[in-house]
Amino acid sequence: MMYQAIPTATTPRGGTPTESGDYVVTLDQIPRWSDVEQRSSLEGETGDPANSNPRYANPLASSSEAGSSGNGMVSKFPVDHEINSRIYLWRGEPWNLEVDAVVNSTNEKLDEAHSSPGLYVAAGPGLAEQCATLGGVRTGMAKVTNAYDLPARRVIHTVGPKYAVKYHTAAENALSHCYRSCLELLIDSGLQSIAMGCIYTEAKNYPREPAAHVAIRTVRRFLEKQKDKISAVVFCTTTSSDTEIYKRLLPLYFPRDEHEEEVAILKLPADVGDENGDTVIDERKIRIQTLPNKPSPRSFPTPLERPTTDLTLLRRNSNHLDSYLDPAFMSLIKDPDERRKEQWEKTAQAQSGFNFVKLLGFGDLGGPPLSAAEEYSLHSRYLAKANSLNLSEIAEMKIVYRGGVDTEGHPVMVVVGAHFLLRCLDLERFVLYVIKEFEPVIQKPYSIVYFHSAASLQVQPDLGWMKRLEQILGRKHQRNLQAIYVLHPTFHLKATILAMQVLVDNVVWKKVVYADRLLQLFRYVPREQLTIPDFVFQHDLEVNGGKGLIVDPRTKYVYQRP
Repeated sequence: MMYQAIPTATTPRGGTPTESGDYVVTLDQIPRWSDVEQRSSLEGETGDPANSNPRYANPLASSSEAGSSGNGMVSKFPVDHEINSRIYLWRGEPWNLEVDAVVNSTNEKLDEAHSSPGLYVAAGPGLAEQCATLGGVRTGMAKVTNAYDLPARRVIHTVGPKYAVKYHTAAENALSHCYRSCLELLIDSGLQSIAMGCIYTEAKNYPREPAAHVAIRTVRRFLEKQKDKISAVVFCTTTSSDTEIYKRLLPLYFPRDEHEEEVAILKLPADVGDENGDTVIDERKIRIQTLPNKPSPRSFPTPLERPTTDLTLLRRNSNHLDSYLDPAFMSLIKDPDERRKEQWEKTAQAQSGFNFVKLLGFGDLGGPPLSAAEEYSLHSRYLAKANSLNLSEIAEMKIVYRGGVDTEGHPVMVVVGAHFLLRCLDLERFVLYVIKEFEPVIQKPYSIVYFHSAASLQVQPDLGWMKRLEQILGRKHQRNLQAIYVLHPTFHLKATILAMQVLVDNVVWKKVVYADRLLQLFRYVPREQLTIPDFVFQHDLEVNGGKGLIVDPRTKYVYQRP
């Protein structure tokens, strides 16, 4: 082999390899996750906690948040020292590890250009030649080859999924299947230790943190069933951001003591998958209702002294049926399959007619109205998805952001129409960002300030999209919204809002208050409570000609001319 094992005495435990990458790191040089030293060593790598990235706050930093055993909830991932002893976290390339197998994240054709960087160079030409004979790999599946010049015995190749927000669940399950396929293939090959990098690529657009959640929980669920057949699973990271993510998430799925277990109850996402780590959709579950036990004959004494009439039989049968229906069963809502069928029928009926509104270019408004339970379920799904994603690129566009409070003391959300660049905006991710930003505000009465200044130059979404957004925000938004203050409205905008009052939501859009100039807006929302873009001031001067106004060029405050 081209590698030489380096002495343990000169190698820091869990240290990263040198640039040459010509040595072997053995498992005894990497601390187990269950080791006490693991906590101090992981904290030591990042130095002063105050200098750590605030986006990756340690979930175990505050013991007060743990409360009393997670408010009485039972942990979905209890402490298991035997499983923890099989987990390792290491910063470095997997091919420098002396383990039974390493994982290569690749594409369907097993191309060297799309595989994990540095693998083919380290393994030698034999690996590429063998991969060319495999016939490719399907997404979510895995195949095994020899390791050639690597210190490992085998290389397991797997293909991660492409990511899109609207196919979030499918991508999660495909990624979970990648990790599970690798572990299953490890056992089938008679091997026991494996080093796994992060199975996703920038080209496939999979967000790092959601991918780490899937990886860690899938490995945890697999080891719960197969821990006797696997001796070591090494999570390998090659970037500081990935390392920080794994440091934060590992205690949630592999808690090492009761404290970490209690904190994990509070910090784990709502959806942690099924017994295999796959995401479960309730409406796709197979529902099997067990037959109730037949009641004892003594529960229904036959009144021999009374003549048997139709009314008597009716009452007797009613009592017999009531014995089968317990309160828990009676409290269930309508079966999801029946509700979905009814919704499809309503949609088909609405689409079968002449859609005059869509013909006018207002979008598709013909969908059936949602019940309160359906709106709640829709809002919950979008909120959970939004909380699992990094939407910083939407935040940087400054389309929606928090303001201060209006004159009534209600919190204000600010919307800038000119920043809404429809041609270069992912509407699905924008909806997720809106749900995430509005969620803490809509719990109580609030207001919206909309700057329409220069927004008429941009293409705006249709009314069908607006109706869908309101359905996702839910009835709490409709109830608690106090006013929508619109600055610099145009005739077209007023006509659109009138259409929304008639076609979308008569309750919400009747709360619109128009302000033709900034001074009018400041009657409702004080100037100091708003962060206003510079072009809004410029637009106000151009439209109103500066009548009666003086703008301080330094502070951007608007004053009445004396």
